[in-house]
Amino acid sequence: MGFKKKQMLGFGLILLFLAILLSFMMVTLNNLKSSMTEIVENRYEKVSASMEIRQLFSRSDREILFAANDANKEERAESLEIINENHSLIESKIAGLSGTLNKVKAKQLLKEFETQYASYSITEAEIIQSIKSGNSSGNLSSLMDDQREKRTKVISTMDDFKDYQEGVMKDTLSNSKQTYEDMIGFVIFAVILSILVISVTVVWMIRSTSKDLQSITKVIKNIDFKNLVIPRVPVRTTDEIGEIARSFNDMAESLEDYNRKEKDFTEKISEQNWIQTRVADIATMYQRIVDVEVLADRFITRLAPMMGASIGAFYVKRGEGVDMRFVKLASFAGDGEDSGRREFRLGEGLIGQCALEKKSKVIDDIPEDFQLVTTGLGEVNPKSIVIAPVVFEEEVVAMVELASLETFTKLQKSFLNHVLDTLGITINNVEGRMEIERLLKESQAQTEELQAQSEELQSQSEEMQAQSEELQTQAEELRMINEQLEERNRETEEKSKELQVAKQNLEKQAEELKLSSKYKSEFMANMSHELRTPLNSILILSEMLSDPNDSKLNEEQQEFARVINSSGQDLLTLINDILDLSKVEVGKLEVVFDEMNLSELPELLHRNFDHVAKKKNIDFIIEKSKNVPDIFFTDEQRFQQILKNLLSNAFKFTEKGSVSVQIQKADEENVAQWIQTKGASNWVEIKVTDTGIGISKEKQKLIFEAFQQGDGATMRKYGGTGLGLSICREFAKLLGGWVIVDSEEGQGSTFTFFIPSMPEGFKNVGEAIAASPEVAAANHDDSAATFGGQGESDVVIMDEENRNKVKPFCNKKVLVVDDDHRNIFALKNALKHEGMEILTAENGYECLELLEKGNNIDVILMDIMMPGMDGYETMTRIREQSKFEELPIIALTAKAMKGDREKCLKAGASDYVSKPLKLDQLLSVLRVWLTN
Repeated sequence: MGFKKKQMLGFGLILLFLAILLSFMMVTLNNLKSSMTEIVENRYEKVSASMEIRQLFSRSDREILFAANDANKEERAESLEIINENHSLIESKIAGLSGTLNKVKAKQLLKEFETQYASYSITEAEIIQSIKSGNSSGNLSSLMDDQREKRTKVISTMDDFKDYQEGVMKDTLSNSKQTYEDMIGFVIFAVILSILVISVTVVWMIRSTSKDLQSITKVIKNIDFKNLVIPRVPVRTTDEIGEIARSFNDMAESLEDYNRKEKDFTEKISEQNWIQTRVADIATMYQRIVDVEVLADRFITRLAPMMGASIGAFYVKRGEGVDMRFVKLASFAGDGEDSGRREFRLGEGLIGQCALEKKSKVIDDIPEDFQLVTTGLGEVNPKSIVIAPVVFEEEVVAMVELASLETFTKLQKSFLNHVLDTLGITINNVEGRMEIERLLKESQAQTEELQAQSEELQSQSEEMQAQSEELQTQAEELRMINEQLEERNRETEEKSKELQVAKQNLEKQAEELKLSSKYKSEFMANMSHELRTPLNSILILSEMLSDPNDSKLNEEQQEFARVINSSGQDLLTLINDILDLSKVEVGKLEVVFDEMNLSELPELLHRNFDHVAKKKNIDFIIEKSKNVPDIFFTDEQRFQQILKNLLSNAFKFTEKGSVSVQIQKADEENVAQWIQTKGASNWVEIKVTDTGIGISKEKQKLIFEAFQQGDGATMRKYGGTGLGLSICREFAKLLGGWVIVDSEEGQGSTFTFFIPSMPEGFKNVGEAIAASPEVAAANHDDSAATFGGQGESDVVIMDEENRNKVKPFCNKKVLVVDDDHRNIFALKNALKHEGMEILTAENGYECLELLEKGNNIDVILMDIMMPGMDGYETMTRIREQSKFEELPIIALTAKAMKGDREKCLKAGASDYVSKPLKLDQLLSVLRVWLTN
């Protein structure tokens, strides 16, 4: 019997028994209810009705006596009226009782009561008539005696009726109690019987299934989780337990198969990592090698241990055509001159045949008398030999032969193939550099020889002038010398051609470097996008949460949000610094020389750093000499960023005392000892002095390197990335200036910034920048790069003022097009808070579909980098439809390369905002386009 059937049978018996018990209880309770209803509704009501009839009868009797004896005329009339009303009520009560009686005796008693009451009523009517007619008291007295006799009979009959009904009610109540006691006894018996039946059923079910379950449990406990060896459960039944056993066996087989596949995959990944690590190690070794022999020696020395080889040789091709041969340049663990051939030609021996076929060969079946590997104790025959060609542009340029005491593994062979793939390029590059160096040396030697010959000719000319009589005799000699010179000139021309070829090779290498720089630029751009995209949602959401006017968070939670926002801003600053250094490194940072007003500089510095000085309780002093020109020509953005970094460092490392800035005209002779001063109209030096921790002499050069600070303790205490001073010096160089430091540890520091005024800029640098593509990095706004982001602050103030007056975003519908759900979530919450209705699309196709549905969209926020259809194509298609020509489209992107703004506007964007977004800046742009 199956487990399911056992359960159904067991629980079916239990339910059947419970149903029988419940049915009996329901019948018993129904009988008990009927008895109680009989008592309450029937008997009690009949007794109550008989009592009411008696009370009415007694009241009528009293009123008759009062009317016959003591009442005056008015009271007598009132008593007679009461008597008539009671008579009517008594008749109605009797009629009501007659319809409810179901006992014969009760009906007889009621009938007798009716007869007696009718006789009494006749006597009562005669008494009333006698009272009304004023008959003699003797006649009235006889009627009253008759009335009392009848009254006694009526009351006696009514008492008999009431006693009968009370007796019936007592009998019914006794029967109900007996029924209740019987029901309680049966319930106790039924509960005990139910417990026994359920217990027997459960024990039967448990015993019938526990044996199979114990066998499964025993198998599960014996599983070897370390090696994932799973024993199989024996299948003894065809019920659900048997199905579980079969399913467990299938699962065990599947898990073991998955474990085998996972081990295979892990092994492949490990092998791949092993290969890549060692390939990278060898590739790093190639750097700065300019001689093939050095390359061969280092390569075979590094490769042999990695391959597990005990001996090895490296051969390089020499000569061309019939003179071509392969010469051994290096060996590993060689035995003097006898270790292998010194050279061979194509087709000579196995190694020559491998070179001819351009194929590798592995020899595992080696004769026992083949002894090549030597140790201090003797010679050992190898177990495996591998011969591999090094190919460059379908031509073998070198050969490698390795021997091992163990058989080469498949992993080692794969590693050798990977290494040799790049070795050919390296050999060609090194030989190219050697050939260029050789040609340059020959050219220099020939130039020196020509100069010596020229001097000799000049000397000979002087001799000819002094000894004119020898002209004829020396003419032949001169002719011969001229022929030699012509010959040498021809040789010089040939060398020049060779130099031209070398130049072309150098230009080719320069082009490769340029391509590498482009790849690096693209990498920096993509990295900028990947970092700024999640950072965008972090900054927006944390800014919303930290707003005390809008947030529902408590003070501590708002402080958490402000810390998150501050950390995000620090991360953004670090990204910008790294990208700036990358621009400078590849020489593609754009510098725009324009007019700026130096007279406004002190006020600008006070406005942006007074609050820092006040917070740290230190003095901030700015002095500007009168001889400093007001009009100055430089790149204002880079100029201000240099000062910002210098002052930020000064305040960071100063705990007490002061920070001062001195602006004065620089002495050109003093500047000349640091940097060339040609081309500048005048020079200005700006000294930033602090009373902070100072810098030791040995660390003063180190601090201008990227990611460097004074020491580890300084970094741990004050934080920072070590990029600020590096950016300062690099920007200063781009502006034609320089930054120096004068400091003593514990006495403070003075950083001096020399900068020239360049009305014409650097023409050659400008041309170079114009001819090269912009570095692929995020192009931060000018306001963000200058002090405090003043333009941005103005926008914030304006936004807050306008927000207090009107709400331009209320009920405006915005379509957010972005493939990043984090950005969609952040923008939805931010814009919904402003009262806007938000629709979202994850790519250009969804955007076009929503527009076609006619959603009455007021503005579109368009991301540029999206899968499928990007932002450029989407905006172009939208503008192709005349009904959307005036629809505002604001382009948003985290990859802002130079020219992207113009490209977005050309594609149809109304405006352009770079990520990470500043919420106030975005709202300001939206306000402009929604209110216009």
